[in-house]
Amino acid sequence: MKVKALSRSASDYIRETSHDIHKIKRNLDPNLHPFEKAREYTRALNAAKLERMFAKPFVGALSGHADGVYCLAKHPKNLTTIISGSGDGELRIWDLTDRTTIWKALGHKNKTVKIWNPVQSGEEPSFIHPASGSYSAIDHHRSDPIFATSGSQIDIWDENRSDPIKTFTWDADTINTVRFNQTETNILGSCGTDRTIILYDLRMDSPIVKLVMQMKTNAIAWNPLEAFNFTAANEDHNCYTFDMRKMECALNVLKDHVSAVLDLDYSPTGEEIVTGSYDRTLRIYNARQGHSRDVYHTKRMQRIFCVKFSMDSKYILSGSDDGNVRLWKANASEKIGPKDYRERAHLEYTDRLKERYKILPEIKRILRHRNVPKAIQNAQKTKRIMLQSQKRKEENLRKHSKKGSVPYQVERKKSIIGVAK
Repeated sequence: MKVKALSRSASDYIRETSHDIHKIKRNLDPNLHPFEKAREYTRALNAAKLERMFAKPFVGALSGHADGVYCLAKHPKNLTTIISGSGDGELRIWDLTDRTTIWKALGHKNKTVKIWNPVQSGEEPSFIHPASGSYSAIDHHRSDPIFATSGSQIDIWDENRSDPIKTFTWDADTINTVRFNQTETNILGSCGTDRTIILYDLRMDSPIVKLVMQMKTNAIAWNPLEAFNFTAANEDHNCYTFDMRKMECALNVLKDHVSAVLDLDYSPTGEEIVTGSYDRTLRIYNARQGHSRDVYHTKRMQRIFCVKFSMDSKYILSGSDDGNVRLWKANASEKIGPKDYRERAHLEYTDRLKERYKILPEIKRILRHRNVPKAIQNAQKTKRIMLQSQKRKEENLRKHSKKGSVPYQVERKKSIIGVAK
């Protein structure tokens, strides 16, 4: 047995002039306090506790629809205006400041595309485009007077013409969603019931690329600041971020939902993503992280079919199957209303403290803790058991197979079947 004894030099802690007086290590910087870290940790801990105490994200509900709200649209230039559409065909324009309806009309009774000008024509459409088939989605160009509709194919329309100016097809089944790119405005994407994501260019006569996933994609959203990136909401409870230039592998995978993700939207800054799911929860993600930073839910809220960020990134709107449009704060503990200089400085200081000490166990536990419904907890537990079982099965198969015959699958490529160009 080998024993090593600890030893140290007496000159490290005893003064040279007097052997009975211990050396005092002084901090010569007057701005630094010997207990600075301890004080800052205590302040960060208190700030984390106060953040969770004052986390009240729900602002209010916009009630008026008689059926479920299945689509939302925001005004690109007016912060306080949103448009909602319900299952009974009714359209409403809302004033978020007063939470009241300022315009409404009965949308459709047959297969048509209608254009309204609420200021001039009121409830009567100013233009009606006849349709050859049923449509599942519509999206308008950001600057030009054209829009796209999806059904069995993608049709590009001019507002002043009654026939499509261009049509795209690529052996696709019913196309659920079509979205224009907000930066590269000639690019649009779609997703269909045959598990495909197809990208189109208005300057070309045929689609650009088709991506086939293992499960169906319900919605896509383009990053407003990174022109080539988009995120797809999938039936496998995850969202996948892709670069349209290289779609063989996802850039990021957003997890945590326990049921199909039905809709998603980017914040105008491109830094955050909000998702709405069939599990009756709404989650907010950092665009470059894989797990949600917050989850919102209420007792009466049903399946969430549409979500939108407000144009100032401070609020979130959700439409659910119970007929309500709900307004949420993007940051659950943020104070609504004006703040003076001292309060803003204090909030910025506490945010910096929480960011600095967020890796410490106690602060990390407080900031991450969320109360979710019992049904979500049970579903998360069941999903965890299923994933562990699958992983264990793969490990056993790999252990008893020839070396290299059962390769490891990258998580970002696992759900992709193939890409066609």
